[in-house]
Amino acid sequence: MATDKIGLHNLAPAPGSNRDRKRIGRGPGSGTGKTSGKGHKGSKARAGHHGPGGGKPQFEGGQMPLTRRLPKRGFTNPFRQEANVIRLDQLALLEGEVTADALRAAGLVKRQGPVKVLSNGELTQAVTVRGLKVSAAARQAIVAAGGKVEE
Repeated sequence: MATDKIGLHNLAPAPGSNRDRKRIGRGPGSGTGKTSGKGHKGSKARAGHHGPGGGKPQFEGGQMPLTRRLPKRGFTNPFRQEANVIRLDQLALLEGEVTADALRAAGLVKRQGPVKVLSNGELTQAVTVRGLKVSAAARQAIVAAGGKVEE
């Protein structure tokens, strides 16, 4: 008995795995005519009902919802810009001047937005940092290594 290679011409679903969709509201002979299998009246018979399996996820049956019971505090600034953080030891990977464009080209900064140098790690060589935000401790470490910081 020769077995054929599997191809698009001889693929078939497993027996019983595919069913025809239920066509509701197609007359009394179909078994789901008239009320379309939803019974008579009531909220669950309506389109967009809010009974089991449908409706608003946060609705708690008329009880005061959790989001309204809890106190509201604080403020989220919609214009907040999160800085891309660079460590001192990452500055050693760049030769010469350190700018935001140079860091992006080296793959050290991936997101848009401001770049800030923090004093994590050791700086072993003199570098010139231009146009970046620098923490006070990082500024001291760069100057101590013989480099300089230009705004």
